[in-house]
Amino acid sequence: MDEFSFIRSIAPKIHRQSGLIKGIGDDTAVFRQPYQDIVTAVDTFVEGVHFTRETMDPYHIGYRVLAANLSDIAAMGGTPAFYMISIVIPKEWTEKALKEIYKGMDDLASEYHMDLIGGDTVSGKQLSVSVTIIGHVEQNKVRYRSSARENDIVFATGTLGDAAAGLYLLTNQDTSLSQANSDYFIKRHRMPSPRVAFSQALQSAQRIALNDISDGIANEAAEIAEASNVSIHLYDEQLPVHQALQTFTSEQQRKWKLFGGEDFELIGTVPEQDWPIVTTAAEVAKIPVAKIGVVTKPARKPGRVVLQEGNQKTILDKAGYTHLK
Repeated sequence: MDEFSFIRSIAPKIHRQSGLIKGIGDDTAVFRQPYQDIVTAVDTFVEGVHFTRETMDPYHIGYRVLAANLSDIAAMGGTPAFYMISIVIPKEWTEKALKEIYKGMDDLASEYHMDLIGGDTVSGKQLSVSVTIIGHVEQNKVRYRSSARENDIVFATGTLGDAAAGLYLLTNQDTSLSQANSDYFIKRHRMPSPRVAFSQALQSAQRIALNDISDGIANEAAEIAEASNVSIHLYDEQLPVHQALQTFTSEQQRKWKLFGGEDFELIGTVPEQDWPIVTTAAEVAKIPVAKIGVVTKPARKPGRVVLQEGNQKTILDKAGYTHLK
């Protein structure tokens, strides 16, 4: 199949967004979005870096790269609307496998009524999938990392370390878990759940900082602390983890929940009086949320994250998965 035939085969047959004027089929897409702020993000997944055929089926590759983008939109308080796909295709990838990548994206996109509006398709030596997502937010309701203030509650959604545990199980022989728990962790790695509904339910909060947990909570907490010129104090016993994570060693548990990343949960800060808004949002989205710490005035250098484990306090490195390191 040539490039143009392939594009025609994956082009959407229907439009889900009323603001879309022109989708695939011209030099650019055209959409109209009045009276709202536009938010956009891009993520790239490269074979051998973000996934292998041993850890991901083609369907999961598409699902996960779009989920990563959706998580960015959630962290900004946005509603996703459109996405574009640029893909580099090696000759050994079949048409069937490529269509499964697109199906993974389309299945997730349909949950959020998103439209695929364009992209690019080229050949190359290594599979690379790059997704650009476009969303919108009510005017002046975009959520920034720089909004944290002293005495704010620090919170996190879901459970931490699941995706790292799932990757471990996919790449190691481990029979210590039940099949149900093993399947749970593997699904959390392959098909994460972006917290869009939770983020949207926070609209009544006047001030809230959010960050998606893509590179580990230690890294994401540090990004909020640096942007807000504050420090963050986390309590180890309050960090939410799935009960089955306790099956692994203490070292693995600590590493994965703090630095594992790719859970695509949200960490945030909110004034104490607005905590009920956060718990209500979690109820609406049907997900757990936990208080995990407090924002503090910097004792020395702003941007520090302190972890309290029992009576011991440790300054956490801004660590996790980072490229070009």
